[in-house]
Amino acid sequence: MSLLNQLFNRGVFGAKCKTCLSLAISRIKLLQNKRDLQLKNMRKEIAQFLQAGQEPIARIRVEHVIREQNIWAAYEILELFCEFVLARVPILESQKDCPPELREAVASIIFAAPRCSDVPDLLQIKNLFATKYGKEFVIAAMELRPDSGVNRAIIEKLSVSAPSGEIRLKVLKEIAQEYSVEWDSSGTEAEFNKKYEDLLAGSKQVCAEAAVSQAPSKQASGKSLPSNGAKTILPTDARPASQHHQVPSHMSKLTSSEIESSVKNGTAGPISDIKTETNSRPSDVLERARAAIASAERATAGARAAAELVNVKFGSLKLQGASS
Repeated sequence: MSLLNQLFNRGVFGAKCKTCLSLAISRIKLLQNKRDLQLKNMRKEIAQFLQAGQEPIARIRVEHVIREQNIWAAYEILELFCEFVLARVPILESQKDCPPELREAVASIIFAAPRCSDVPDLLQIKNLFATKYGKEFVIAAMELRPDSGVNRAIIEKLSVSAPSGEIRLKVLKEIAQEYSVEWDSSGTEAEFNKKYEDLLAGSKQVCAEAAVSQAPSKQASGKSLPSNGAKTILPTDARPASQHHQVPSHMSKLTSSEIESSVKNGTAGPISDIKTETNSRPSDVLERARAAIASAERATAGARAAAELVNVKFGSLKLQGASS
């Protein structure tokens, strides 16, 4: 029974594979003819832009032209691979594993199938190969694993990365030469060779200015804080305000004659203020001490009253015990 299933599945795989490959080849040819006409029109438009001096538009349009050219070249390679596999379908049917001589063609078709949406037949071929060779074989080709065997040209042509400046400049020169356009490529070449600054980490100019502005501040802080631990002497303007109002020691020992002379000279106001301040400080201390003494006396009086109350209760209990 298993032998019959193998024979039946083998026949089904071969028939489906031939049908899908034939449809893919015919569809690729139609798409190539269509893209060929589109490429000619696009190249002609770019030549007109170059002739009119609109180089920025031409630089943008040339990327689309390069993309279409790459797809056209990839279709040409895929067409050859499909014809190669179609001619060797009986070999694929007779062997369980993929033959080494067909591995590159099969892996390239599997890799290109999801990337060529205009050719849906390639997806059906990929599913047939997945059924025959397993999902690991298909995943290895799609993920470009080391032993996948995908054609290098197919990978490059179907890449989604932007073309380099050299390739764009080369295509623009080819278009200008093809349509005999007198075009000076020095401006475009300088634009392609220009290296743009990566602004994700911030502008380099702004970072440099910030570094320069931070350098003097660090030097100033280094001067204000000596490394030997010595105390820095601040200028009179930078001293705290409390130091300006501090009473000198010699002012607290003024004699009556000095006070009288200061009154005569008209400077009695500040001196009297100083004396009142010096006199008010001991008075505040005395008042606080008196309040503390009074609270202590009240506490001792309360303790004595509590002790007397306890003695009275204890004596009454003794009398009751003696009478009983």
